[in-house]
Amino acid sequence: MSGRNSDNSKNGAAPGDTRVSQESKLRIGITCYPTVGGSGVVATTLGIELAQRGHEVHFISYERPFRLPENSSRIHFHQVCVNDYGLFKYPDYTLPLSVAMASVSCKHNLDILHVHYAVPHATAALLSRCMLPQDKQPRIVTTLHGTDTTLLGADPGYGPAIHHALLQSDAVTTVSSWLKAETKRVIGFEGPMEVIHNFYEPGSPSRTREAVRKDLGVADGEVLLIHSSNLRPLKRIDLLLESVSKIRDRNSFKLLILAGGDFKQFSDDVKRLGLEERIIVRENVLEIEEYLQAADLALYTSESESFCLSILEAMFFGCPSVATNVGGIPEVVEDGLTGLLVPSGDSESIARALNELIADGDRRKRLGESARVEANKRFSSDAIIHRYEELYRRLIDEPPKVSAGEIAGEIVEGCR
Repeated sequence: MSGRNSDNSKNGAAPGDTRVSQESKLRIGITCYPTVGGSGVVATTLGIELAQRGHEVHFISYERPFRLPENSSRIHFHQVCVNDYGLFKYPDYTLPLSVAMASVSCKHNLDILHVHYAVPHATAALLSRCMLPQDKQPRIVTTLHGTDTTLLGADPGYGPAIHHALLQSDAVTTVSSWLKAETKRVIGFEGPMEVIHNFYEPGSPSRTREAVRKDLGVADGEVLLIHSSNLRPLKRIDLLLESVSKIRDRNSFKLLILAGGDFKQFSDDVKRLGLEERIIVRENVLEIEEYLQAADLALYTSESESFCLSILEAMFFGCPSVATNVGGIPEVVEDGLTGLLVPSGDSESIARALNELIADGDRRKRLGESARVEANKRFSSDAIIHRYEELYRRLIDEPPKVSAGEIAGEIVEGCR
């Protein structure tokens, strides 16, 4: 791509829908990965919820987050354009992002710059702040979502930079207690970290449960299993398919896979296991609610998860999960109450749990209802958003960690 940064901002609030006074309104910048994935979904939903509460929210990224609606009150999108110069083997995103962050911070007088996923967003945020005079510097909040710690944090080419970015952030949050512990272990970061779990705000399905099941070809009496993910290796789709192939009655279920990637890579496994008539695939689905309300049981076989937002999404629709007992999943699923936890990598145990819940509809429904109650109690937007608001306000009352002071001058044009 080429060209300058574009500002696609829409203003104007509907009368009567502001939840905070004009004086207490915050100006918040958010940067996240805009494609399918838990961190981008949570960051986007956070911005939408903050705007609905009356705050001014600015998204800064290379493309519009896929769940960010057009023309929403108090939500602005600023696109970062990345030039593909022949001088560089790979196009650089960090520097253009940092300039865009500084420009938006200056122009809109941001109070907070909240970056989701450390690489490269936290580093870019720190660099952007160094370009600004002290009275224009926003507080930087870095939220760790998982592989920025577990994968990149363990890489000697990234780990020290991530550690530095966390040290210089005004606040660091993690989406689970497990991830907080892993960040200490893997990166060696001993600074304060606040655990703020992921949340979900379900939309209203556009079709009825019966209409969706009919469209999917799910017969009366069949249990609809569901799996939603980006299909990355850590999700262990191979294990998922192997486990499903061990379900005793092949005619008792269908498996719906909401794929945030190309499922064709697993076609040979599906054929080898004889699952062609049992699996339904829908790729890059934006309106997931209608499928969640049509499902009976969710299945997740990951070898590592910092939280697993997909499990939570299903819980809100009374759909319990069979999930591997790894990472932050036990903070979401209470074994035997809101779902069943099984050993990682054990297809026999996974299949056994599936067989039990497919055969016992009453137990499945009890687990689902408990899951719905727990989700609304612990992981709703009302339960979580205020914690971010409290964090932001606390930071504003404190001096920033790093100040470029007078050194910044007019690095950002027109910003004094």
